Parts: sequence; C-alpha cells; structure tokens
Amino acid sequence: MSKLSKPEYLARVRQLKAEEAERLLSRMTGKLPRRLEKDKISKEEAMALQMELEDEQLVEWRKVRAELKIKEQDKKKAKAELKAKAAAKAKRTASKPKAASRPRAASKPKAPSKPKTASKPKTAKKVKVEPAN
Repeated sequence: MSKLSKPEYLARVRQLKAEEAERLLSRMTGKLPRRLEKDKISKEEAMALQMELEDEQLVEWRKVRAELKIKEQDKKKAKAELKAKAAAKAKRTASKPKAASRPRAASKPKAPSKPKTASKPKTAKKVKVEPAN
C-alpha cells in the first residue's frame, strides 16, 4: 500500500459496491487514469485518490455557493430597503396637500412689464427720401 491517499478513503473504497466503483473510475480525469493504466498505482489507490479529489471539490463548491447565497441575500435586503424608503417617501408626499389642489382666487391681470432691451443694437435701415416737386 502506498502513501498517496489517506487511509480513510481506502477504507471507503473497499466498502463500495461494484457499480459504485465503476462510476467512480469513469469520473477520473487528468493524470490519474494514465497512472492506473501504466500500473503505477493500484485500482483501489486510484479510486481513493479520485474520491479524495471529489470531496475537496465539493468542499470548495459549497464554500463558493455559500458566498453567493450571502451576496444574494444582501442584494435582496438592499432592494427591500430601497422599496421601504420609496414607500415612506411616497407616503410623506401623499399626506402633504399639494399647492395645486387648493382652490385659487380670481386671477388678477398682470402688470405690464418693462420692455426688453435688445442685446445687440439693430442697424438703421436706409430710407430714400424723394425730392418734393
């Protein structure tokens, strides 16, 4: 027995049914199947290494998934807070009477305003003066 895999994985491999062992062997990728083919490691050792690798990947996947779940919850909280703020603001503005909703008094005519001065002086037009006969 070599010291490549942990003993608990070798024990778990020995307890596998034939069908489960075949599935485990079929999932092997990378250098592991080649090492098995060249008889550098035993079939049990290869399955134990594969099982160990899958367990490590599962732990990493669960960690990433937990982080994503936390981010999703934070987004939902932020969205809920924005909705609550918007609802509170709408409630405050709805409770205040609008200026346009009050009845208006009779409108007064506006006072004439000062004539506006041109910003650029206009050039005078030349007028032809006809001689008087």
